Amino acid sequence: MPEQSPSQLISVSPHQIAKRPSRNCSIEGSMDQEQQRLVRASFAKVAPIADAAAAMFYERLFATDPTLRSLFKGDMVVQGRLLMTMIETAVENVHQLDQILPAVRDLGRRHAQYGVKAADYDTVAGALLGTLQQALGSEFTPTVRDAWVACYQTLAGEMKAAVPV
Repeated sequence: MPEQSPSQLISVSPHQIAKRPSRNCSIEGSMDQEQQRLVRASFAKVAPIADAAAAMFYERLFATDPTLRSLFKGDMVVQGRLLMTMIETAVENVHQLDQILPAVRDLGRRHAQYGVKAADYDTVAGALLGTLQQALGSEFTPTVRDAWVACYQTLAGEMKAAVPV
């Protein structure tokens, strides 16, 4: 695959990612069972290359918005492993997201303390979807993409909602 910029690799508008209303009740209905299955199955194909996928993600993230690099102070390999562990936890619990909501909201509060702004979630979405597209190749179908968008919207929406405005 020829090298493309992150904006060429994905076609998701910020409105598709960032404008999901937060819910304080059950969010399990935010993704149907087929979307949950697709997220789990596609992540299972990325998990064996977790370190490489994390490196791809951060490369895309910093290429899209170099100012975000200053938010990361530690070893990026360790950071990448933390990222992939967090994604794995979310994927494993996609059928029962209510069970991990306290941790998701706490993560949102911590990210705000680190300096993450609401608009940064759009950049992260682009980097995540671009990474998944690169890692999965032809298996990153529009249906798989939509499942990941739904998953990300749900989690990022909860993270952002946890931060007082």
